[in-house]
Amino acid sequence: MTISTNAALREMLLPGILAVVIPVILGIIDVNILAGFLVGVLACGFLMSVYMANAGGAWDNAKKYIETGVHGGKGSEAHKAAVVGDTIGDPYKDTSGPSINILIKVVTVVSLVFVPLFISLNGGLMHNMFMF
Repeated sequence: MTISTNAALREMLLPGILAVVIPVILGIIDVNILAGFLVGVLACGFLMSVYMANAGGAWDNAKKYIETGVHGGKGSEAHKAAVVGDTIGDPYKDTSGPSINILIKVVTVVSLVFVPLFISLNGGLMHNMFMF
């Protein structure tokens, strides 16, 4: 248990750092770039998290449905396939989907926290923000 926990924490270090550093770098370069990045994170992240939560739930429900006796019930080839699908579905609905929601929140909160820095570096008011 300790080995897998340490490995998981070590593997999440780089993505966690990127979620904090990239918005700051983009905001320092140009707030318009940061705004586009935030829109992309929100649009893609929301769709991915909803997809993962729904697909994971569907795989889990398919296994439960087959276990009621449909398509041969427990022990059938359909059940074996559903168990394999459920091994993907459980992490999707329980961890991956919700963690993307947290990623969206982290990126947006970091961006908001550093707004005073972005304003000071971009010469006062950001009157040109969102002007296309």
